Amino acid sequence: MTLWSSVQGVLLILTLLLSPPAAEAQQAARPWRLGFLSAASGPAPPETFRTALRELGYIDGQNVVVNARYAEGTFERLPQLALELVKLGPDVIVAPGSAEVQAAKRATTAIPIVMVTVPDPVGLGFVKSLARPGGNITGLTSTAGPELHGKRLQVLRELAPGATRMALMVNPVAPATAGRVQSTEEAARVLGVQLRVVEVRASEELNGAFSTLKQHRIEALLVASNRLFAGVRVRLAELAAQARMPVMHDVREYVEAGGLAAYGPSHPDLFRLAAGYVDRILKGQKPADLAVEQPTKFEFILNRKTASALGLALSPSLLAQVDQVIE
Repeated sequence: MTLWSSVQGVLLILTLLLSPPAAEAQQAARPWRLGFLSAASGPAPPETFRTALRELGYIDGQNVVVNARYAEGTFERLPQLALELVKLGPDVIVAPGSAEVQAAKRATTAIPIVMVTVPDPVGLGFVKSLARPGGNITGLTSTAGPELHGKRLQVLRELAPGATRMALMVNPVAPATAGRVQSTEEAARVLGVQLRVVEVRASEELNGAFSTLKQHRIEALLVASNRLFAGVRVRLAELAAQARMPVMHDVREYVEAGGLAAYGPSHPDLFRLAAGYVDRILKGQKPADLAVEQPTKFEFILNRKTASALGLALSPSLLAQVDQVIE
C-alpha cells in the first residue's frame, strides 16, 4: 500500500466519522415541513402544541415550517385542503378531529398523520387497533370508550335533576356522529330519559335548532363537540341562556365561552401529547408501530355564573365532583 493510499483511507474514515446521520443531513438541507389541517377557522395549531414542539427543539420558522389549512367550518372543503397540503410534501400532517383525519387519509397513504381528538379511531377505520395502528395514522383518541357519553348524560341529569326530556345536538357530517348518537341513546334508556337528536350542519341553522328544542319542550341539552360548534361556541352559550337551557359540553373551551358545564379530557393536554408523536415520527419511528394513546384524566368544568343565571341549585355532592369552577 502506498503512502497516498494510506492517506486516502484515513481521510475516508474521518469523513464517515464526522458526517452527520442521514436525518441530520436532511435537516441541515431544509427545515422539517409540518402540515396542519383543521375544519375550524384559524389561528394556527394551539399554543400548547407549539410550546411542546419548542420544548422538543422544533422552532417554527427555523428548523420546522408549519403549513396550515382551515375549512372555516365548511367540512366539504376538507378533501381539497388535504390534497393541497399533500402537494406541499410535508413530513407529517396533524389532523385533529375525525373529519380532518378522514380527509387526510383519503389524500395520502404514505405521509404520516397524527390525530388528536378522534373518539373512535378503530371503529372509524383509521387504525387496525390502538396497540398496533398498522398504517400511516397514529396519535391520540379523545375518549376511553362509549361509556364516556353516558357519563356526560348522567352529570347533566345531576345538574338538572328534574329534567326528563333531553336532546343531543350533533353535526351529522362529522364522521363520529353515528357512534355518539348510539352510545347516548343507550345511556338515555338506562337513565329513563327521553332523548331527541337535533342535527345542525351549519352555523346558520343554530337558531332553528333552538326553536326545535323549544317546540319539543326539551329541558336539557348535550352538544357533541366538533369544529363547527367550536367556532360558534359563544353563540351557542347565548342561545342557551336565552332559552334558559342547561347544556353539557365535551371540553372546557365551551364553558369558558359561557356554557354551563363540560366533562371530558383536556384538549390542550391532548395537543401537547400530539407534539410528542410528531417528534418520534420525525426521528424515524413509523406510525404503524406507535400505539394510539387514550386519555387517562378527565375534568369536570362548571361555569358558576351561568349556573346562577339558570337558577340551578347545585348540591354539595355535585360540587365535590367539579375539578374547576369558572366564575
